[in-house]
Amino acid sequence: MRFQVAIRRRQGLSDPEGVTTLRALRDLGYGEATEVHFGRTITLEIDGDDVAAATERVTEMCEKLLANPVIEDYEIAVLP
Repeated sequence: MRFQVAIRRRQGLSDPEGVTTLRALRDLGYGEATEVHFGRTITLEIDGDDVAAATERVTEMCEKLLANPVIEDYEIAVLP
């Protein structure tokens, strides 16, 4: 089974990369850009046939290693 985990900073927390990139875009003449947020995407291959059990394991992985639950949110999607 393939899973995709999208990780991003929690709403309301500073995103220094996003702020710097937004400033650079505006300096380059892209004034229509109003917000930039950085995150990361992780794709995982998990052995097994039970989607619910595999999703639970991926959630554990996110909580323990892949994401920082104090400052980041994550979404898990099962890929075809």
